[in-house]
Amino acid sequence: MNTLKTLTTPTSPRLTSLSHGGGCGCKIAPGVLSEILKNSSNLPIPKELLVGIETADDAAVYQLNENQALIATTDFFMPIVDDPYDFGRIAATNAISDVYAMGGTPIMALGLVGMPINVLPLETIGAILRGGQDVCRDAGIPIAGGHTIDSVEPIYGLVVMGLVHPSRVKKNSGAKAGDVLILGKPLGIGILSAALKKEALSDQGYAQMIAVTTQLNKPGIALAQMDGVHALTDITGFGLAGHGLELARGAQLKMELRLDQIPLLPGVLELAAQGMLTGASGRNWASYGPEVTLPAGITPAQQALLSDPQTSGGLLVSCSPDGADQVLACFHSQGFANAKVIGRMTEGRGLQVI
Repeated sequence: MNTLKTLTTPTSPRLTSLSHGGGCGCKIAPGVLSEILKNSSNLPIPKELLVGIETADDAAVYQLNENQALIATTDFFMPIVDDPYDFGRIAATNAISDVYAMGGTPIMALGLVGMPINVLPLETIGAILRGGQDVCRDAGIPIAGGHTIDSVEPIYGLVVMGLVHPSRVKKNSGAKAGDVLILGKPLGIGILSAALKKEALSDQGYAQMIAVTTQLNKPGIALAQMDGVHALTDITGFGLAGHGLELARGAQLKMELRLDQIPLLPGVLELAAQGMLTGASGRNWASYGPEVTLPAGITPAQQALLSDPQTSGGLLVSCSPDGADQVLACFHSQGFANAKVIGRMTEGRGLQVI
């Protein structure tokens, strides 16, 4: 049973009780989103727009001049935890990650705040915003403005802008056949969040969840400077398989993942086997499962980890084999001890788990 303390008052409900979904598990399922956006490609595209919506990349990139391109992204969601300060930290870390995933350096953020004003105490709302501010301080950027609304469910996130040299933009479509795949953070955040909502997460499990979801993906800045790094993305609401398929489709290649090499948070396989799964995990698999080839003998819990929605998940790097040691050293030197080689890119299409 979870015994964590949260900032509550006698009239303050659990934050997760106010949301129908939490964190990146709130995302619209990939198949539904594709249908919604199917006509968006008809919009005019200026030549300065280096990255748009073509390959479902992490952020838009607009070239300003010969040496600078502007990265623009936004991310927001409902509570994944009950502690308001932690919720703010997680949401901000997740939003900033998209700039790192493009190889950029964040420069500024805007706050996006929707709160049930008549339900949550103002001190609770203030703690959410303070969490976001502290993460932005760690990233070295200001929250320079934003927008607030009175909403039915609590919502918090950021618009984030960053800069990158146009020649150093790391798209999710740049992978090459023979590339090695490296994942920066372990999987299992969605499973831990499901256990938390059911009051079945231990204090140790909660601490691990917070440590992973509030770790800024700063290695993305250094990875952008490596010629051997061909593609970058971060693993969020569509899970490893979903975002892996986006990378494979963009490069028109096949992704091979080694099931036994994928780093996992402690205890998540056991929790998944107990049914601690988010609804988003099933919706994800329904959207892209036919494109994934699974090995004989894979357990339902192992399969669930592939589509488990990650909130503020790790960077997935596609790099040349001779650059893998440099990429791993970059991760490990910045505190990402679980970064591992998990597969490779080959000729073909789709995603195969071996």
